[in-house]
Amino acid sequence: MNMHKYEKVWLLFGTGTLLIFLIIVGISAFYMGNQPPSCAVTLNPDKVDETEPFNEPGLKQIGDDEYQLTIVASAFNYDVGSDDKVIEIPKGATVHFNVTTKDVIHGFELAGTNVNMMLEPGYISTYTNTFKNAGTYTLLCNEYCGAGHHLMAATIEVVES
Repeated sequence: MNMHKYEKVWLLFGTGTLLIFLIIVGISAFYMGNQPPSCAVTLNPDKVDETEPFNEPGLKQIGDDEYQLTIVASAFNYDVGSDDKVIEIPKGATVHFNVTTKDVIHGFELAGTNVNMMLEPGYISTYTNTFKNAGTYTLLCNEYCGAGHHLMAATIEVVES
């Protein structure tokens, strides 16, 4: 079979690129231990209010500069444990977000950070973030969930400790 030299070059380039990609993914998956998130953590969406820790949403200190923030999303509302929907976190704190929803699919985005999850009924979504900068961060639903979707928000204030 006679191939043009440009075909050979592009074939070698494509094969080389594929091999490099597979090597990087292999190192990431096996050597560094990176894995896709598991959906093994589930709960009954009809009994969210009766299930620990979602029966008492809010911020709880679990260590030195380490907190667990439990939030329940439902129809156009984030239940963050306070009536004014404002959560104060000290600067430099590590926060473990533990979030679920009772009704439909919701988004969970903390603007200005990498915190971004999809909330599905029956599943618990978790994310860990360290707040290095003081400021006000808005918690938004970035997945259309109905007519009152634009009202679904809360605020996280990172304050100097």
